[in-house]
Amino acid sequence: MSEQKISLRPISEADLPHFLKLLNDPEAMGEQLWFGWRQPDRIRRVWAENGLLTDEQWTLAITADGAFCGYAAAMREAATPTAWHWSMGAQLLPEARGRGIGTRAHRLFVDYLFAHSPVMRLEAETESTNDAEQRVLEKVGFTREGVKRAQTFRAGEWRDVVLYSLLRTDPRPAAI
Repeated sequence: MSEQKISLRPISEADLPHFLKLLNDPEAMGEQLWFGWRQPDRIRRVWAENGLLTDEQWTLAITADGAFCGYAAAMREAATPTAWHWSMGAQLLPEARGRGIGTRAHRLFVDYLFAHSPVMRLEAETESTNDAEQRVLEKVGFTREGVKRAQTFRAGEWRDVVLYSLLRTDPRPAAI
């Protein structure tokens, strides 16, 4: 595992080229997240407007020794009129994958979300074939709740998605 210092911070202007690459470059995104071309200028405009931090969505840079290597994002979703949760995920640049950075970043992001909002529940979804993301979520303490059949459309076919959750009160594994 990498001994690099992993941290989270707001997306900076210097991060935007790398961030946009993760949103609009099929090779950088990887097969699990490539859904076709999107509007790269829209993200730049939203960043200029609010830094990608609003009441409804938080997007933070993941850094390794201060260098941008990906992002973590959470969207506020209403479960009922009186309860909401965060739906969260993360994406790393290809050169940052497979080094333990994603697991450590997920753990930091979970801590951040619970520390800075009153939510009881976090959710994460991943395609049923994304074994690496499922391992990360389980290492961080998420519980697999089930499969949502034909939940997402990618590369010409409908795909199943696995739903995970983590409650504020759930025991969490110690960081390794």
